[in-house]
Amino acid sequence: MVGVSALAEIYSIPPEHLELREAIRQLARERIAPRAVEIDETAEYPWDLRRLLAEQDILRLPFDSEHGGTGTGTLMLNIAVEEIAKVCASTALILMIQELGTLPIKLFGSDQLKHRLLPRCASGEWSPAFALSEAEAGSDPGGMLTHARQDDGDWVIDGTKSWITNLGVADFYVVFAVTDREAGHSHGITAFVVEADRPGFSVGKLEHKLGIRGAPTGQPSFDGVRVPPENVVGEVGEGFKVAMETLDRSRLGVAAQALGIAQGATDYAAAYARERRQFGRSINSFQAIQFKLADMETQCAAARELLYQGCAKVDRGDPDLGKYSAMAKLFASDAAMRVTVEAVQVLGGYGYVKEYPVERMLRDAKITQIYEGTNEIQRLVIARTMR
Repeated sequence: MVGVSALAEIYSIPPEHLELREAIRQLARERIAPRAVEIDETAEYPWDLRRLLAEQDILRLPFDSEHGGTGTGTLMLNIAVEEIAKVCASTALILMIQELGTLPIKLFGSDQLKHRLLPRCASGEWSPAFALSEAEAGSDPGGMLTHARQDDGDWVIDGTKSWITNLGVADFYVVFAVTDREAGHSHGITAFVVEADRPGFSVGKLEHKLGIRGAPTGQPSFDGVRVPPENVVGEVGEGFKVAMETLDRSRLGVAAQALGIAQGATDYAAAYARERRQFGRSINSFQAIQFKLADMETQCAAARELLYQGCAKVDRGDPDLGKYSAMAKLFASDAAMRVTVEAVQVLGGYGYVKEYPVERMLRDAKITQIYEGTNEIQRLVIARTMR
């Protein structure tokens, strides 16, 4: 039996992090929430909110202090994602991509790459992107067609990526390309930093999406893009490892985003149920509504425990961090879909119209079951640890 002391060590939130959470929560309610409807309707990247996150040092959360970050770790980072996602999932993605696009460099990059790129991202001056997926290589990186060859000391990259967040916004992209087709995906893919101003790089098609509409997503193209050898992230041929170890950590951001959406929908539905009257009384006095709200709150609480435990495992470097990040992402994203569907039901006809935010939350929730590894892939990741 696990003792009380062992349980207490699963994770802990220092008082200063709780204070920071309250500050971010207030900022989200007062400055970000009023912009959420417009961001969704116009599908425009919220540059003003990115500047706000930079000014408030929130974009420093993914980084160590030696690179200009707060050094507060993965748990605090995802607490912030959760709070922002409660009011605007698109804005939360700005912080999430600051981690996803820089984690390969943080984990595997040379000191030169780290010192050149990470401080500029921590300050908010630069924003990154993570370019792994392709039209025929989503869950299966072995189907990747983008390739890189050596020429006169440089690497030359050709190909097209798909579903890349921050397209047209990012100042650089971590691009995964085949460098040895015969070696297979486990040793034949290499990661490169490609700055957005390099000749041959172009912003291709942007997608029109169901949700998360304030984050540009699409197909960057690489047509003979030359990068120097110092832009290689990690070792040549080890790009698959770079990608997988990055995603083992970054998918916790998706879990936090999903949790934030779910909790935001739960809170709104509960507040609505207190005020909405039918048959002469508030609808939260009806058992049918009470049970919905109880289930919604329970799912949020359970998702939070998995998320925070997964974050603590990353911060400690526990060997099973990948399993827990997969479980957190799987559970939180499925919970987000269930909860937002129920939130719409609690509001009835009002939940189905754009005047109320739960309609947007339902649309935003769906992508959390898909990106950074579909939930089917997460189940595979978890199952492989059980053999």
